[in-house]
Parts: sequence; structure tokens; C-alpha cells
Amino acid sequence: MRLAENVSGTRKAATEILQLCFEAKDWKLLNEQILNLSKKRGQLKQAVQSMVQQAMQYIDQTPDIETRIELIKTLNNVSAGKIYVEIERARLTRKLAKIKEDQGQIAEAADLMQEVAVETFGAMAKTEKIAFILEQVRLCLDRQDYVRAQILSRKINPRVFDADTKKDKKKPKEGENIVEEAPADIPSLLELKRIYYELMIRYYSHNNEYLEICRSYKAIYDIPSVKENPEQWIPVLRKICWFLVLAPHDPMQSSLLNATLEDKNLSEIPDFKMLLKQVVTMEVIQWTSLWNKYKDEFEKEKSMVGGSLGDKAGEDLKLRIIEHNILVVSKYYSRITLKRLAELLCLSIEEAEKYLSEMVVSKALIAKIDRPSGIVCFQVSKDSNEILNSWAVNLEKLLDLVEKSCHQIHKETMVHKAALRP
Repeated sequence: MRLAENVSGTRKAATEILQLCFEAKDWKLLNEQILNLSKKRGQLKQAVQSMVQQAMQYIDQTPDIETRIELIKTLNNVSAGKIYVEIERARLTRKLAKIKEDQGQIAEAADLMQEVAVETFGAMAKTEKIAFILEQVRLCLDRQDYVRAQILSRKINPRVFDADTKKDKKKPKEGENIVEEAPADIPSLLELKRIYYELMIRYYSHNNEYLEICRSYKAIYDIPSVKENPEQWIPVLRKICWFLVLAPHDPMQSSLLNATLEDKNLSEIPDFKMLLKQVVTMEVIQWTSLWNKYKDEFEKEKSMVGGSLGDKAGEDLKLRIIEHNILVVSKYYSRITLKRLAELLCLSIEEAEKYLSEMVVSKALIAKIDRPSGIVCFQVSKDSNEILNSWAVNLEKLLDLVEKSCHQIHKETMVHKAALRP
């Protein structure tokens, strides 16, 4: 049948041989037969594909873990380098990696998963591809390989999760690859979105990238299933508020801050609304009173979704409040003594100078410190061109006013002259 290229007959004969070996529970013979049948001269692709698919059904019915690993490895060897069984190979690799992980061999499991580049598989369902890449990212994070985790996470475009899944699927044209349906155990697109952002939070938490963590929580918060359930969205919204306050001041942070303040759900957690309002308002915040008020809420986060805010979160919160206060002072003062600045910030003169210098270096602020006289100047030094331009503008305004005044006087005199005439 094989030499006559009888596809259905060859396929039936090959699967029947495997079925007989399985029914006899002769696992060693089954492995040998899979290898022998796949190596036959001129073996048909369809027969190999059917054999691999048939044998994959036997994996969960193996008597022990060694037999299972042996069968998976045999099928992996058969499917290696064959494009028509690439999806089966990916699924087998995932099963083997799961076994390795259960045995505590996380590094080996991660290496196994990374060998498979599912993003190149045209026939694999989109959700299965994303689930596979997310599994690769998770294993890299578990072995603390953050660089590779970032590289793998970039294979997923976050816009994929916003695609409308309800749209009718187009029927493939002749010659196009037919995309297979995803297995039943693969999560839906919105569930994958949540898994993706939870993994990204783990990655960003490693480097304390608070703004990125906040954006990830915001994406989770926007998932319809989360927004409908107060038990789910309240802890997420709390995290958004905390990480917004912890994030360094920049345009992205301030726009997110204002957008969050406009959220109606924020009124459900008034303490956090108050916290965000304090940060937005251009007034000096007293650190001790703020910490006394929010210390219990800060500690409570450890028992909530996502766990604690990080080891350095307490120190960073104090630093952000100091930075906010320095920005407030720079808005109201053009020149101020270091002593008075330290009083406003509730710090020593040395600490005030240190934090101010750090902000100037990070270009969050423009300031100059005259150390001998102890004066801080927040004004920007203008060059000669800017000064001349401002003078020219002022002169132009002055001349406009003079011309307007002359016109008005002339108008008044004309009106009076007309009134005096008999």
C-alpha cells in the first residue's frame, strides 16, 4: 500500500499496528514500531501524521512516568524536522516540560520549551501560540532568567488581546494553510491577556519599574470579567493607585494619574482617591502624617492580589513625596534658602541638598545651589537672544497699547466736537 501510495490504506495499517501494541500493553514494542514505520522507504506524510496523533492519545494511559517520558521522546524523534507534524511536536514538548517541572527540573523544562519557535507555525491556533509563548516566559521567570523572559515576551503584541474574537472567521482559500482549532485545555484570549500581564508584573517587579507595573494592572483592570466583579477590581484598583504614587514623575505618569482620578469606581475606595488628589494638588505633603494614615493600608497589600508592593516600596514612597514637595517649592519660589527648603521638606540641610541634586541630575527640575550663601535658585538662566526677544515682544506690546490709546483719544475728541456743534 505504501509503495502504491494508497494514503487511506497505509494510514489504517500503521494505526492498527500501534493499536495492537497498545492493547497488548507492550510499550517497548510500541516505541520500536513507531520508529520502524516512520523510517520505511517512501513513507507517506499522512501516515506519519496519523501515527503521531494516534500515539499521543496513549501518553496519558502509560503505567509509569518512565514509560511516558520514553514514549514522548520517541514521538519527538519521529516528528523532529517534519513540518507536517510541527504542532504535535510542540504539544509533546510542552508535555515533557511539564513532567520535568513537576520533578523540580525547571532549568531543563525551560530549555526544552525554548527549542520550539511556535510563532513560525502557520497552522497553529492563535490562542495556542500565545499560551505556549506565555509558558516559555513563565519558566524563564521561574529560573530567574529575566533577559530571556523579556525577549520571549516581545513575541506577543499586546494588541492581539484587543482583537474582536466574535467576528466571523473567513474560510481559507485554496492553497492556504488551514488553521487548526485550539485544544479544549487552552484558555480563552481574555484569560491569556490576564496571564500575560501577571507575568509582565513579575518581570517589571524585578527591576521595580513601577509605571510599567501600573500599566499592566490597568490592562487587567480593563478586562470585562474583572470590571464586573467588585471583589476582583477593588484590589487591582488599589494596586494601580499605589504604583501611580510610587512611579517617578513624568508625562505618562501624570496622564495616567488624571485618568485614574476620573474613574467613578475610585469613589468606592475614598482613602485612595484622597491619596491621588494629594499627589496631584500642588501643595507640600507632610510625610509623617501621610505615612501614619496609610501605613495600615500599605501593610494590608501583602495579603491581597499580587502580594506586597516590593522590598523598596516604603523607601521609594518617601522619596516620591520628597520629590513632589521639591517640585511644589520650585513652582512657588524662584529663590529660597537651603535652610528654609529643608524645613519645608522636614529634612536636614544635607538630605535636602542630596535629593535636590538627584532631581537636577535626572532632569526632573532646573535649579542651581549657591553653597557659600546657602541659596537655591530655581530660575532658568536665559541667553542673550532670549532676553532680546522678550524685550522686543514687550516693546511691541507697549507700542500696540500706545497706538490703541491714541485711537481711543482721537475717537473721544471727535465725539465731543460733534456734540459741541450747534
